Amino acid sequence: MMSEQKTDKAPCGEGKVPDQQGRCVMPEVTFSTFVMSLNTSALYHLGELADPETGGRVVNFELARHAIDTLVVLEQKTKGNLTEEENELLKNILYDVKIRFVNAVRKKP
Repeated sequence: MMSEQKTDKAPCGEGKVPDQQGRCVMPEVTFSTFVMSLNTSALYHLGELADPETGGRVVNFELARHAIDTLVVLEQKTKGNLTEEENELLKNILYDVKIRFVNAVRKKP
């Protein structure tokens, strides 16, 4: 039975799960995965994450700021409507990405 469980998970790469037809798809969109997606976008545009296809890094402060501003709007519009875990996730990601943004702008040539 253990080997059966391993083979069920093996066909899909990390971050994907099999759907009912066995196709590998992205996981269900939840508030947390949406916030994490926006965080990933901000980090990518700050040059902290490499492009998965080219390995290159891109710095685009306007797009990074847009992702951060989107997170701020989410924080404002969802105030009082999030679980404690969702609220903490959003608060911590916003704090971290804002610090990273400021540091990246300071390093700008």
